[in-house]
Amino acid sequence: MVLWDLDGTLLDPAGAITGGIARALAEHGHAVPEDLRRFVGPPVGVSLRAFTDVPEERIPEVVATYRARYRTEGIEQTRVYPGVSELLGSLHGAGVRMAVATQKPEPTAELLVARFGLDRWVETVSGAADDAAAVPREGLAHDKPAIIGEALRRLGVHAPDPARTVMVGDRRYDAEGAAAHGLDCLGVAWGFADEDELGSCFAAVARDAAQLAGLLAGYTSPAPAGR
Repeated sequence: MVLWDLDGTLLDPAGAITGGIARALAEHGHAVPEDLRRFVGPPVGVSLRAFTDVPEERIPEVVATYRARYRTEGIEQTRVYPGVSELLGSLHGAGVRMAVATQKPEPTAELLVARFGLDRWVETVSGAADDAAAVPREGLAHDKPAIIGEALRRLGVHAPDPARTVMVGDRRYDAEGAAAHGLDCLGVAWGFADEDELGSCFAAVARDAAQLAGLLAGYTSPAPAGR
């Protein structure tokens, strides 16, 4: 069983996240941090609290501006990383169950997964509550362990086998979320982590989809007879 992060792992937002955040901050008169890559991973509101001086009461309007532009412009900039669709199709054909577990708001994540045809292969999309929504979808959380737990619950898995279940992601949040469930996390070098983060957080790191396929084989190949 494979659990996938979305941005920086399956999908390349091509600057839609970092550029969109910069424009939203500037439009509301706030300073734009130099390192916007840190915003990829956590929910936008969480990152604004951690990495900017935007007052708490102004965060919802910045998030709303970012979200509105993302829906009209950002999605059009997004692309599937090379080799990813082929890898998911191959895994699905081999009977591997898969889900997306992302800190992107779940309705947006579902839209993206469907738009790029990934819903042919993943059984469910577990995402975060929309921190810009007045009434978040019931049961959704922001933290990665809870999002991964919800993905497992929807797959009907209550005690995942760490030898047969793995998370794939590009940031430490993915690895920390997987560890909370006793699972390994494979890192992908094409995402948003720097080399220090890649080297310290993941069970192994893939530089391309072909290498990732080889790493996943250790978790998805048929178990030996008698196991």
